[in-house]
Amino acid sequence: MRLILAILLPFVVFFTIGKPFQGILCLILQITLIGWIPAAIWAVYALSQYNTDKKIAAAHGRE
Repeated sequence: MRLILAILLPFVVFFTIGKPFQGILCLILQITLIGWIPAAIWAVYALSQYNTDKKIAAAHGRE
C-alpha cells in the first residue's frame, strides 16, 4: 500500500515512516510537474531503505 502511495503522493510516505522534514522537502519538489518523477523515485527509495532497516532490526531482535 505504501508503494502505491509513494508513486501517487510521494510526500505522504515520508510522514508515514517518521521523516516529516523530508516530507516537506518532497512536497516542495512535487509541486512542479517535472519534480514529480524525482519525488516519486526518492519516496520509493526511502521506503525501501525503511523496510530494510526494519528487517535488520528484527534480525537483531531490536524491533
